[in-house]
Amino acid sequence: MQCEEKLEVFENGFEDGKFNLRIEFYGADARKVLLAILYELYLPDYGLEYVYPFECAKEFWDIYMDASEVQPEELKLGKPKFVSRAVIDKLEAILENIEAPREVKESIDLEKSEIYKLKDGLLALGKNFLLDGIKNRLFIFNKPSARELILKYIGRW
Repeated sequence: MQCEEKLEVFENGFEDGKFNLRIEFYGADARKVLLAILYELYLPDYGLEYVYPFECAKEFWDIYMDASEVQPEELKLGKPKFVSRAVIDKLEAILENIEAPREVKESIDLEKSEIYKLKDGLLALGKNFLLDGIKNRLFIFNKPSARELILKYIGRW
């Protein structure tokens, strides 16, 4: 669905020509994370009253979410002392259990990713992906700066 001249929202993500940003997710639902990102991106253009791309995406995804819910949450990322084969195997098992196209899964290089241990599980960050082992979600994006946007909201939803 076209939500803005350069913003297209689809079932599992969005592509925005204005910010040259594409984010997709696979696995557990992450649409609220994407809504929060859209709200943050377009807030300067629209102001607090009515952020049209956010409202359009909410309608397309049929999700109720108030703009006041968009509050970043700081994740406490802790690097493991060392990354053992068991940690990589655990992340690979998480990735294997996420429903995603084979070519997407094959593009993920967990051994070259930054791995973090959170209170409830593991998180792997690559140049173009974020694997959330807590909620079993995989985010694929085209710009490394998208990682920071996603990290702000994955703890909430």
